[in-house]
Amino acid sequence: MELPEWTEVTRVVGRLLLAALLGGLLGYERERGGKAAGLRTHMLVALGAALFTIAPLEAGMTLSDLSRVFQGIATGIGFIGAGTILKRTELQEIKGLTTAAGIWLTAAVGVAVGAGPLWIPIVGAVLALIILSVLVYAER
Repeated sequence: MELPEWTEVTRVVGRLLLAALLGGLLGYERERGGKAAGLRTHMLVALGAALFTIAPLEAGMTLSDLSRVFQGIATGIGFIGAGTILKRTELQEIKGLTTAAGIWLTAAVGVAVGAGPLWIPIVGAVLALIILSVLVYAER
């Protein structure tokens, strides 16, 4: 087994750190609001999605084959997100949809960090932060 060059290691580590950072920014917003899934959850989701994306690419998997990995990530994260949704029958109220959507989006950010140009997940995370922190006032 051949060891990777330091430039390659640095590139991968940088992407993993960026995924964790962007997930942390999204998670901090949820943590600050006292939501069920917060800082650590979002960081782990983004980091995990980036790892699931980077590892096959580094092993030589083509992007067309990687679509199955993306499908698995989206499905798995759907189950995690579903666990944050609660239905209160006495009030006919559903809670946790925004948290579930945030977890799903955080996984997409992690995948984007792992697979593509870095401006895409950065813009996606910034837009998500705007939606989560500014538009909350429009709902009230």
